[in-house]
Amino acid sequence: MADYNTYRTAQGVGHRQAVVDEGLRAYMNKVYGLMAVGMGVTAVAAYGISTAAVTPDGQLSALGAAIYTSPLRWVIMFAPLLMVFAFGAAINRLSLGAATGVFYAFSAMMGLSISSIFLVYTGTSIVQTFLVTAIAFAGLSLWGYTTKKDISGWGSFLIMGVIGLIVASIVNIFLQSSGMQFAISVLGVLIFAGLTAYDTQNIKNTYLQMAGSDADFIGKTAIMGALRLYLDFLNLFMFLLQFMGNRE
Repeated sequence: MADYNTYRTAQGVGHRQAVVDEGLRAYMNKVYGLMAVGMGVTAVAAYGISTAAVTPDGQLSALGAAIYTSPLRWVIMFAPLLMVFAFGAAINRLSLGAATGVFYAFSAMMGLSISSIFLVYTGTSIVQTFLVTAIAFAGLSLWGYTTKKDISGWGSFLIMGVIGLIVASIVNIFLQSSGMQFAISVLGVLIFAGLTAYDTQNIKNTYLQMAGSDADFIGKTAIMGALRLYLDFLNLFMFLLQFMGNRE
């Protein structure tokens, strides 16, 4: 009887573990799916806006002049950052559909913010850098998902690094130092490479802690996870572009 009860207990534990594993796979697929769609929205918005910003003879159109040379460019530059903070503060008050819509709106705004890359770099180098970023991101995210090593301790250092990058980038807008820009790009690649692995493990652990919670809450958490990985990918791409991009 004891052996039978032990078997029943082990079978029950195995079944629960299988349910959790299946839920985790579905959750991570949703996170990556949202991120991929958001990245697609960004790419379409960036390319469409950059095309409309240039006339057939290669000059800036009225839209291009407004976006890239007028004071409006400062609003466009910092709007995504403000949207991220506002989204994080308001997501619990939004419905799941509204939160998804805001995420895609943010992705489009980010496309507007980075659209100038199509005017600065060749299309071939942008595609090549994107592919390299995708391969690196996939490897780093897979490692973060599968490693048994607890890398939660990286978080505080990486966040401090991001804050330092933001401050240094703002300062260099006015200094225009090529040496400082090179250092920022190197540190940016390293920091967002680390964040890709860290965020992936954190997203996985968050699901394991809240498995069985309300579906709406889990859905919103998946959106925030997708936003974090989206930002990791995009920043890794932008910093790599500093090294790999061939200018027009």
